[in-house]
Amino acid sequence: MASKRISAPARSLLNTVTHHRQPPSHRSLTTESASPSATIAQAYIDAHLHSLPTKPVLEDRPSSVIPPPTPSQPQPFSPPRNPFHKTTHITTHTFPTLEPLSLLPYPSTHLLLPLRKDLLHRAVVHEGDAHRQGSANTKHRSEVHGSGRKIRPQKGTGSARLGDKKSPMLKGGGVAFGPKPRDFGTGLQKRVYDLAWRTALSYRYARGELLVLDATPKVPDKITEGSRERWMRDLLLHNRFGAPDGRTLFLTEQRVESLWDALRGRKTYGLHRKKIKDTIGESRHARALTVEEVDVKDLLELGRVVVERAALDEMLKGHESDLNPGERLGAWRRGQAGVSV
Repeated sequence: MASKRISAPARSLLNTVTHHRQPPSHRSLTTESASPSATIAQAYIDAHLHSLPTKPVLEDRPSSVIPPPTPSQPQPFSPPRNPFHKTTHITTHTFPTLEPLSLLPYPSTHLLLPLRKDLLHRAVVHEGDAHRQGSANTKHRSEVHGSGRKIRPQKGTGSARLGDKKSPMLKGGGVAFGPKPRDFGTGLQKRVYDLAWRTALSYRYARGELLVLDATPKVPDKITEGSRERWMRDLLLHNRFGAPDGRTLFLTEQRVESLWDALRGRKTYGLHRKKIKDTIGESRHARALTVEEVDVKDLLELGRVVVERAALDEMLKGHESDLNPGERLGAWRRGQAGVSV
């Protein structure tokens, strides 16, 4: 009896827990009426949203046959033009009136180079070393004429030991460490020397001290031979090309005898009126050189440079080893002619 009284409340308690765990039953949507909020939302969607017509991503186009690629001819490679390369013009003049005649174009790699004092110094030192003769010669004791007999005994005389009379310690003997013929020339790369040469011309051109003549400077035929020197002196002083203004350097392609004779300087005489120097082609007002004789020091030494047009082209063409073949004067002018056409 006791077990039955206990089991009855336990059964009822278990049924109560099971009843609470069952999920609530829902009515079907067909029998359920729509809520007011759902009806308003659906009406808003129907009023404001509509579908837009869309275009197909891939349209139906007629298929076209792609032609096979045609073989193209290989084109020669042409490097782009350097924007830093410019063209400068220099005025040509007549002689002896020095009137402006025409304009000559030159590339910036020849007459517009920046000043490089280090290159100019190396070039001038190189030329000075090459001009040294190195002909000083002294005789060693083996080259002096005389006997090799010992002039006094080695010991017992109270004097210093001494060998033969050709000893460097005796008068008339040889020289111990005297100079011998040697070459003082120093090496310099041709590319550096050519660059220094064009730098010197560019320096003269930038300062307005480079005067280009259209033809060879010659003394007029009507000037007699005895008056050439005076005529040249007056011409230089009138144009401010003389000694008071720094002298002038004339550069020609070939030697011009009339110009050389007109620049005949004063003869220097020594004792008893004996002529020891005759400066032909150089006076106190000017100096004349050919292309083969001029160097960098000559271009920088005097006040200005008066150069013949043909001589200027020859100098520039002979000192452009540091440039590419397409940047040299001949190739540059051919390219300018092709562009102008």
